[in-house]
Amino acid sequence: MTRLPLPVPLALCRSVEDVRFGAGLSLEPKFDGWRCQLLAGAGRLWSRHGTDLTARFADVALASRALPECVLDGELVAVLASGTVSFARLQSRSGRGPKRGEDFTVHLAVFDLLALGDVDWRPRRHVERRTRMRELLEGGPPAIRPVPATDDLGSALEWVGGLSGVEGLVMKPNLPYVAGRGSGWLKWRRLHTSEAAVMGISGRTPGTQCLVLGLPRGDGRMRAVGVSLPLTQAVRRQLAPLLQPAGEDEAELPGTVGGLPGADPVRYRPVVASVVVEIEADQKRPLEFGRFRHRPRVLRVRGDMAPAHLPHAP
Repeated sequence: MTRLPLPVPLALCRSVEDVRFGAGLSLEPKFDGWRCQLLAGAGRLWSRHGTDLTARFADVALASRALPECVLDGELVAVLASGTVSFARLQSRSGRGPKRGEDFTVHLAVFDLLALGDVDWRPRRHVERRTRMRELLEGGPPAIRPVPATDDLGSALEWVGGLSGVEGLVMKPNLPYVAGRGSGWLKWRRLHTSEAAVMGISGRTPGTQCLVLGLPRGDGRMRAVGVSLPLTQAVRRQLAPLLQPAGEDEAELPGTVGGLPGADPVRYRPVVASVVVEIEADQKRPLEFGRFRHRPRVLRVRGDMAPAHLPHAP
């Protein structure tokens, strides 16, 4: 019986702009899913924030009962029959459990061992924890598998774009497991640049101002595909003389456009959608729920482009 007061606080990553390697760092793929901790053997799951996910992912919980009692840290991912990882399908489990006829299966990609039986493994170094984790999962349920790891940068970069659902890399030092951002774990996401039209401005102060971004529909109207990160001073200066109000009333978009389902609605001031900006995001296209899941960064105004030059919204 584990002595850990579950759920326990999890290690968190600090974002970096470049991949780090060497100096004993282990490189792992960063999957696009839900972070969770699993009490295998007993079959209990919790989210990163401590929400009980056992009922929503009863299939994974049931599969974990074939394992010895241990506490695992990992990422839940939804996999289609084609092998493609779909975050949107994973989101469909919000508020409910497995449903008959689903066109996907949920897997747990495990990357750490926190406890085994009544022994707390967090004080042990990463290499020792990972080795024991792999031994525990060897021959175990197909739905619960260890993530690959390497110290070779070339091999790690092949995972990004080569493996479905891998959006970047996580770099881990050979240290004990520490909760929070003091873990020493680093996270890098591959970013893509594209363009979008400006549909509106949200935020009451210069430091919080962001853009409602859109792409044209087939009928020529604009569809909101995301809300940007707060604008830099340089971008605000570029946009100021270009944007024209489209009416006096504020408008509102569902919170899904600016974040995850359940987020607060986004209120904004509409503008004439005649200005195109270059953006940087971790997705090439706004495919999940028709929007960018993580807020794009606005890089600059594209004065050489018009909304008619943009690809159609998905």
